[in-house]
Amino acid sequence: MNHSDHVRLIRDGVSGGGSVWADLGSGEGAFTLALADLLGSGGHIYSVDTDARALREQRQALQARFPAVTLEQRTADFTQPLDLPPLDGVVMANSLHFQRHKELVLRLVRAMLKPGGRLVLVEYNADRGNWWVPYPMSYPTWEALAGTNGFVETRLLATQPSRFLREIYSALSYTPS
Repeated sequence: MNHSDHVRLIRDGVSGGGSVWADLGSGEGAFTLALADLLGSGGHIYSVDTDARALREQRQALQARFPAVTLEQRTADFTQPLDLPPLDGVVMANSLHFQRHKELVLRLVRAMLKPGGRLVLVEYNADRGNWWVPYPMSYPTWEALAGTNGFVETRLLATQPSRFLREIYSALSYTPS
């Protein structure tokens, strides 16, 4: 996948114009860059990952391509409470599938979001994983999990063929207003 694929996957779930978002489990920042592209000038992104090296690479790429977007990085585990302001949105791209107990993480994410806040999930469309993707979830599984964890109006945004587990999807869920 390339940058335009990343943007296409999350485009319909991201609101721009000075919004404050977090990318949880951001790695080297493929979706952080897509988020920066969509938020544009005045956007503010909190990028969270446990890998400090990946965050350094991400910072260099973001400053080179989207210097008008504010980036604040946290070398941290998103499965623990984070010191972040109330967020307009959260992107979790290929990060939730590493968590066996997704409910605990979703409780934390929901608490980070403002009322009416958005959670954009990018995930493999499968319920059986492998060594590299241990706990994926199909869109129907995500839809049910989101609902039982306090998210509303969940909908499928886009799909993308993948050589790993056949397909990736993106979905949008909201916190209640």
